[in-house]
Amino acid sequence: MSLPPREAYKAQARVLKALAHESRLLIIDRLAQGDCTAGELTELVGSDQSTVSKHLAVLRAHGIVDDRREGNGVRYRLVTRCVTSFFSCAVNVIRERS
Repeated sequence: MSLPPREAYKAQARVLKALAHESRLLIIDRLAQGDCTAGELTELVGSDQSTVSKHLAVLRAHGIVDDRREGNGVRYRLVTRCVTSFFSCAVNVIRERS
């Protein structure tokens, strides 16, 4: 199913908005290395668990991360690995502006 051009841009903007937070980028970068728990991500981000859970919910809603129950906990994984290419693109933009 193909979206009309305007709708396609809106959909792309929603994905970019989901990525547009330092903590979410940190979470994505960590999950690119492998699955981990919410507790591990909470420690990494340095925020409380409810804040990290909200970030994970945004990423999950956009199909960027997924979760699975494992024992008493939940493990998260990066499902749309191509989002990490935005990191190198952002670095290139920053370098060109310097």
